[in-house]
Amino acid sequence: MSTVLAVVAHPDDEVIGPGGTLARHAKAGDEVHVLILAEGKTSRAGDPDPEGSAALSAEETAASRAALGATAVHRLDLDDNRLDTYPLLTLAQQVGAVVEQLAPDTVYTHHGGDLNADHELTARACMIACRPHASPVRWLLGFSTLSATDAGYAGRDPFVPALYSDITDTLECKLDAMRAYASELRDFPHPRSLKAITLQAELFGAHADTAAAEAFSVLRGTWDPHDNRQSKEG
Repeated sequence: MSTVLAVVAHPDDEVIGPGGTLARHAKAGDEVHVLILAEGKTSRAGDPDPEGSAALSAEETAASRAALGATAVHRLDLDDNRLDTYPLLTLAQQVGAVVEQLAPDTVYTHHGGDLNADHELTARACMIACRPHASPVRWLLGFSTLSATDAGYAGRDPFVPALYSDITDTLECKLDAMRAYASELRDFPHPRSLKAITLQAELFGAHADTAAAEAFSVLRGTWDPHDNRQSKEG
């Protein structure tokens, strides 16, 4: 058994990105944690009931956690789409405190080239918190996020997959977890739709010669060729 941690900017990013892989870890008996930095609602203009929106978000996150089979979700509830108002050191320290507490083997986080600034800063904070000699993390993997990675533009680093996780058996868990985030879902062809999520999983699966997959870039890795767990993780 191992401990894994997904560090994401907003509620639902943990599903859209590595949700099927987190469910796969949970089914294998691994301890699965999710750290969400921002609360995900307050940047939207015209919300007549901010307290109600916050309560709804917490309910959706709890239901999604159950669908994935995750051990726990940790929410910092920092200001949505305003992570750039916090010093990067503060973000890295808050991520680092959770990494130190949980001592995960593997950490999943955003692709640093996403158009969404919260995603970019979350990735940077993760790379600092999970740096060698300062953390127990063996693998730091980046994932793409529909409507953020694909919204990038020329000049930003593209997402280049280097590792694929077969989620054929957990795709439905991923979709159930996304259904729990009903307030975040949109109709196809919006990328935050169940159909788009399914199509992306099938496309990544075609890349990896399997029915459905999630793709990751390797931000940092320490591989022991004599450790049999490497063939079972991810």
